Amino acid sequence: MRSRRGTRRAVGTALAGAVACLALPASGAQAATTCAAGVWKASYYANTTFAGTPRRAVCDTAISESYGTGDPAGVTLPRDNFGVRWTMTRNFGSGGPFTFSVAVQDAVRVYLDGTRKIDLWSNVSSTRSKTVNVTVPRGTHNIRVDFAAFTGSANVKFGYAPKTSATVDKTAPLAPTGARVSYDQATSKATFTWSKNKEMDLAGYKVYLRRPGTSTLVVRTTATSYTTTLPATGAVYRFGVDAVDRAGNTSSSGIDLPVTTADRTAPRAPTGLTAADSQWDVTLSWTASEAGSTFRVYRADSTTGPYSLVGTTKSTWLTLTDVPYSTPRHYKVTATDVSGNTSAASAVLSYTRPTAVPWLYHAENNEADTGIRLLWEARLNAGTTGFRVYRAEPGSADPSWHAVTCEDFGRGGSTPYVQVHYCTDRTAVARTGYQYAVTSVDGEGRESERSAPYSITRVDRTPPPAVTGVTVKATPYGVVLDWDPSTAPDIAKFIIRREPEEKLPCWCNLAEVDAATTHFVDAELPDGETLTYSVDAVDTSGNSLYTLYLNPEGEGMTFADVTELDLTPSVDTPAGAPLDLTATAADSGHAVELRWDAIREATGYRVHRWNPDAAAYEPLTAEPVTDLSYTDTTAATGTTHFYWVTAVYADGTESAPGAAWTILQPGS
Repeated sequence: MRSRRGTRRAVGTALAGAVACLALPASGAQAATTCAAGVWKASYYANTTFAGTPRRAVCDTAISESYGTGDPAGVTLPRDNFGVRWTMTRNFGSGGPFTFSVAVQDAVRVYLDGTRKIDLWSNVSSTRSKTVNVTVPRGTHNIRVDFAAFTGSANVKFGYAPKTSATVDKTAPLAPTGARVSYDQATSKATFTWSKNKEMDLAGYKVYLRRPGTSTLVVRTTATSYTTTLPATGAVYRFGVDAVDRAGNTSSSGIDLPVTTADRTAPRAPTGLTAADSQWDVTLSWTASEAGSTFRVYRADSTTGPYSLVGTTKSTWLTLTDVPYSTPRHYKVTATDVSGNTSAASAVLSYTRPTAVPWLYHAENNEADTGIRLLWEARLNAGTTGFRVYRAEPGSADPSWHAVTCEDFGRGGSTPYVQVHYCTDRTAVARTGYQYAVTSVDGEGRESERSAPYSITRVDRTPPPAVTGVTVKATPYGVVLDWDPSTAPDIAKFIIRREPEEKLPCWCNLAEVDAATTHFVDAELPDGETLTYSVDAVDTSGNSLYTLYLNPEGEGMTFADVTELDLTPSVDTPAGAPLDLTATAADSGHAVELRWDAIREATGYRVHRWNPDAAAYEPLTAEPVTDLSYTDTTAATGTTHFYWVTAVYADGTESAPGAAWTILQPGS
């Protein structure tokens, strides 16, 4: 075994760089030794296997020992074959790339969280060195250094340090924690603080001050606080801080602490003050510089005042109902924010309300057909002394307006605020559309703008002249009416009326024909009744002599009387027929089609037609028919036909007849 040279060194000298005046604990107390985070705990063993209980334990701030050929001073250890174990726990922050470096004679092993990173474990005769790169994960980790002095001279030195080259260190530091902000209302000073970062390669901090939409880097510092004076505007400021390491990596803290400053700043004066007139009032409006303000509106008779308050509002407009017409008034507005700060007044608005515009709200055709009646409303306090009525043809984007003579000026109902006025334009032409507008005139002769236009078409209330040349003729196929064509240019149709109308003792419409028709046949049963007819001409506006006068006498109309031919059979139809019979013209009016309902016991049906020459109903077939219909193709046109149909029974008897009639118009 090699012999040691030199003498044992004092422990205070051996623990180079250790905390000043560090005392070794008494024997048996080493297990209770606790060292601060980031400080080494050195445990001394009388063997190189670290077996048993350490002879001593102390706290070292560094591992840098030169024992020579002796054992550590202050602890009883053999001169050869002793060991020292250093352990430490610390927070590495975000971690990252580190270097572990040793210089040793004899042996050393270095562990990170129990994983060996350096292994120089042999008895050597000279100092040897080694450096390794180690990636340390973020957070808190344990480092252990085991040193063995075998024989001869002994020394050990160990260190660890972050790698700070920007090309190597890509790990951003951890975000600062413990951020707080305070604000002094009296001085407007804000103090922003945060906890010290755990990074070993920390270069400092970036402090940000943010407003909505902006973020400003206000300072780079190695301190953990920042104080600034903020403008007393009531605005919200937000503080943030990021950590920066020596490689230039920056954390992303997300810290955003708000401070609402005291508000001792008045808002800017409102701008853009304008006035808008309406039928009922005047609305002032403006642009606000700050939301949430309360606005006060002032008015004066001159620009220099004095101004008096006329209204307070949270809106950016105010409606006034007492603004005089044709008289200058002057307005200004101030804004008061939620903190009670009041702005300067806006620029003065000088405004003269124009002469009041009437509201033309209705036009109608005069019932007496004297023209178009106009109605409008006017303000009672407007100083109006008269009105003017204007008319224009509709349908033009820029109509040519001209004054018209409006007669029968008058006043109707009123409220505390408005009066209804009216007049009649007697010069309007029937079936012509117009636009109307009304203006008011005050005592100084000033005329207002025109009212909003009102469109209307004057209706035609003049009926066409009475129809002439009306003739009526009784025929075997009904009453034939003829008349002259109408001379009216806007004739639309003719209405034929007859009196009496069965079950309707009034002048009721018998038929309507178009304007080109002057002939009509009333296929009324020729039974000798006396009838009165009229033909009424109706124009495209619905006017006629009948609709104009609305009376049964039909004043102004032409009437014609006629007594029908009496073709009624001289033989009465017996009662008690078991079937219903219908007769209609068929084959374009050249035949008669008869139809009836079935009789359960009947074996056939016999069809009869009235023969006026024989004054009897005669059968049309030699044998009864078995169908429920029969077409009489031998019936003459231009006359009225009467029919019976009886049911024939098995015993040869016949029922009472069902009766019907129809008219065949003259053949073409």
